[in-house]
Amino acid sequence: MAEPDFTIGIEEEYLLVNRETGALAEAPDALMRAASDVLGEQVSPEFLQCQIEVGTGICATVAEARDDLAHLRRTVSRLAAEHGLAPIAASCHPSSDWKDQSFTDRARYRDLERDLRGVARRMLICGMHVHVGLPDEATRIDLMAQFTYFLPHLLALSASSPFWQGEDTGLDSYRLTVFDNMPRTGLPPRLSGWSDWTGAVGALTELGVIEDGSKIWWDLRPSHRFPTLETRICDVAPRLEDTLTLAALVQATHRMLWRLGQSNQRWRIYDRFLVDENRWRAQRYGVREGLIDYGRRAIVPVPDLVEEWLDLLAPDAAALGCGAELARARDIAAHGNAADRQRAVHAEALAAGASPEDALRTVTAHLIAAFDEGL
Repeated sequence: MAEPDFTIGIEEEYLLVNRETGALAEAPDALMRAASDVLGEQVSPEFLQCQIEVGTGICATVAEARDDLAHLRRTVSRLAAEHGLAPIAASCHPSSDWKDQSFTDRARYRDLERDLRGVARRMLICGMHVHVGLPDEATRIDLMAQFTYFLPHLLALSASSPFWQGEDTGLDSYRLTVFDNMPRTGLPPRLSGWSDWTGAVGALTELGVIEDGSKIWWDLRPSHRFPTLETRICDVAPRLEDTLTLAALVQATHRMLWRLGQSNQRWRIYDRFLVDENRWRAQRYGVREGLIDYGRRAIVPVPDLVEEWLDLLAPDAAALGCGAELARARDIAAHGNAADRQRAVHAEALAAGASPEDALRTVTAHLIAAFDEGL
């Protein structure tokens, strides 16, 4: 079989905040019109009016994705500033209350609100999705089964949602706690072939439960719209460089698994129950407490796991030209993820005498600055 191109596309969801107060703010119609005029279909509203979503084009390399995503971030930041607003790329706002938010008046979102009720109204969360182009349907299903093992590792590195409604939740990714209340979420089931996927989607669409596969919100799924495998586990990253590192890990790991198959090898597929335990550890601890290596039957520090992972990906880093982005995973594992940085900013503000409310505003200011870093 010819080697796939492993093209990538990145989607990010942002929250809009008042530049002065840090409070969530609804996107004015004029902002969305201006963004659409400049970015076309690469920008869209999201479920809540305080959210905005962007998506790159089809990118051959992470370097190409860097240029596209930097342009998207710069444009959204510039246009938001014209309205006294700023975007932040964090999966939960540090202090705002979901009950104060309004959902976007579009048919798709009206249907979601009607179908899911209180579960949908709590969805004050943002994520990041990475598509990898895999034209062959059987390959998509085969790699999905193997790639599931790495989803907790990606979550640990990406976690950016420690605060919820002004409280430190004790979790690095509180976003998943909210998202997992939705139906058809979590780790994907083990599918034996493409017909399993189409059969499952068909069963629910024929019954009128869902209209298409886009309403299946697993952490990893075949895309409904594109010939891609879509990784959906990650919290959105405050800094562009972290987004690119996560995307490089997704792209290179897909190639590594495909490469194993060319030598009649494959990654061991563990029971979903066991992978789910690592998912919880990543959600709770991020990079601090280690993940379970089931082959060794040991809890291994995340920096050690990342080092082993990068060794596996060395040929793929060279082939895809993403070695520098992959290497930054070492820094995240060693020095902390976005949740760790937010907690450090919060603690420093409190130690300097800030009130609890002002300390949370300092965290939001940190996220505003992180969004523009490197642009």
